[in-house]
Amino acid sequence: MTLFVTAICLILVSALLAPLTRKGSAFWDRCSLACGLGGTLLGMGATLLALNQPGSAVLTLPWSGVGGLFVLRLDGLAAIFLLPAFLICGVGLLYGSGYWPMQAKPASSAWLRFFYPLLGAAIAIVLTAGNGLVFLFAWEIMALSGYFLVATEREQDEVYQAGFLYIAATHTATLALFALFALLGDQAVFIALPAAGSLDGAAPLASAIFLLALFGFGFKAGVMPLHIWLPKAHAAAPSHVSALLSGVMIKMGIYGLIRTTSLFAAIPAWWGWTILALGVLSSILGVVFAIAQHDIKRLLAYHSVENIGIILLGLGLALLGRSYGIEAMVTLGLAGALLHVINHGLFKALLFLSAGSVIHATGTRELNRYGGLLRTMPLTGLFFLGGAIAICGLPPLNGFVSEWLIYLGLFQGSQPLAANLLPALLAAPALALTGGLALLCFAKVFGLAFLGTPRSEAMATHEAPRSMLIGMGTLLAACLAIGLLPKAFFPLLHSATLAWLPAAPAPAAALAALAPAGSISLAALLFIILLGLFAGNRRQRRETPRVPTWGCAYARPLPRAQYTASSFAELITGLFGWFLRSRTDEVKPKGCFPSPAHLETRTPDLILDLGVTPLCALLAAGASWLRHRLQHGIVGLYLLYPALTLCILLILAA
Repeated sequence: MTLFVTAICLILVSALLAPLTRKGSAFWDRCSLACGLGGTLLGMGATLLALNQPGSAVLTLPWSGVGGLFVLRLDGLAAIFLLPAFLICGVGLLYGSGYWPMQAKPASSAWLRFFYPLLGAAIAIVLTAGNGLVFLFAWEIMALSGYFLVATEREQDEVYQAGFLYIAATHTATLALFALFALLGDQAVFIALPAAGSLDGAAPLASAIFLLALFGFGFKAGVMPLHIWLPKAHAAAPSHVSALLSGVMIKMGIYGLIRTTSLFAAIPAWWGWTILALGVLSSILGVVFAIAQHDIKRLLAYHSVENIGIILLGLGLALLGRSYGIEAMVTLGLAGALLHVINHGLFKALLFLSAGSVIHATGTRELNRYGGLLRTMPLTGLFFLGGAIAICGLPPLNGFVSEWLIYLGLFQGSQPLAANLLPALLAAPALALTGGLALLCFAKVFGLAFLGTPRSEAMATHEAPRSMLIGMGTLLAACLAIGLLPKAFFPLLHSATLAWLPAAPAPAAALAALAPAGSISLAALLFIILLGLFAGNRRQRRETPRVPTWGCAYARPLPRAQYTASSFAELITGLFGWFLRSRTDEVKPKGCFPSPAHLETRTPDLILDLGVTPLCALLAAGASWLRHRLQHGIVGLYLLYPALTLCILLILAA
């Protein structure tokens, strides 16, 4: 715990040194970066050391100002979330030194260098908070730091709106969390959270606590349909900030849900069914919305909704296993969910950083303006391809391993086929459909961005700076390590399972399923290597000239005649058109000598653009109408309003 606290302090020192770089001081910039990197490395070391100790590491200090205790508790469940948090925070700091250099943008760079480590430190305290007071205090710092990072370029109207939507959503969620801790009681708020399995899940109060947790933490996680803030915020933020938001911060919602459900014994079955249904909804609709996007960062943001859905599938499966007493469902479901927390953090951060490198080189987020980037950005293309393989759940990378565990939990855990568990099997085809649609989406993205020919002569690009490449390479190496050696994470998953359910059976037999996943990944890697050697050898023997892709016999096809984001995904978006509600803006050519024509499609967010925004506009209009009726400028009427309110309160009190 001493090492952990030292790591937090170093990260905070990194933030405090940032204002000194505002005038372009390279010395203080390096000091800030060194402290941040040192803090994240110490934090990872402290987390790994804590896993080798029995029980949990605890720090308890008096907090006399509020009449409670300052408690930090580092156990196996917190460690699952802390490892990717520290790694992605450190990688983001290194990446940011090249993506948002202090020499070019000293003022905004200092802004980022202050709030980025502050967000990382707040996340670490949220994960180790031992009571509600520390949790809510750190949660609010995390929420505000996230807002200031999203609003880095607040002079742009799009960024300003995204920041406003984010802060409104996060504080709506926080209100639910205040109510949640109020129901848990003073002991949980000021002293310590209840021990795992110590509360009665069958009590009416337990269901109220679960629903508040589902709303408050679900809002932060971006569960469909509470995802409304996520696409705009992730698109508006700088790319390394998006990596931290998507890879780490939204997982605080998942952590809150898992921690809350761990407090109860005798979990009602409808809790698991609810989370399983939300997982299916989020995973399928998240990837469908992603396919319809033209903005590369909005596309990745919707994939965060999809992967949160996959995590919820595993958590819902574990809860159902507890309710029906099926040990394999508990172990495999929870292990798959927790491992996917780590995996999604790594490959989603990798994808956002790779997309940031493309944006850094091209100056645009529009997929339809890219093309042929693999020739000028081969390493960035390699890193993006690795992240795409991982997010699609394909071997040999890490996404395959966690989804493998969830599949096994669905099939093996449901082998005692009771009639009331049959609906759970429907999650398996939903997960398969999600993987297939994700593969289509990233075939579109990689093909449009890195293959083909440039769509504009002005699209002169360059490879990312070294600091950015090192950050992306580190994440790709971590993804590959988990894919090839999943058994190395057995102690981590075992410790987290015992922290969630102390009475859980030894998960050794169930987690032995990690062995075949590693073997499949290794075989896939060897196949890729052999295929690459064969292709390279054949190319050396037969020098094939490089020519443009054949396009219907046209010798020199126009760059704009290539696939676009809309045309590539037209079949799938058409099938889901009843839900997507895509809008087409078309100007057709007319006459013998037609004027310029164009076709543009736009897919609104069904919940935000067609639901929440019109409702808020209606409420604002109603409030304006009421204001004009009540405010006449007559002082006597203004005095009458509080008098009537006081009379009503007295009547209610009587």
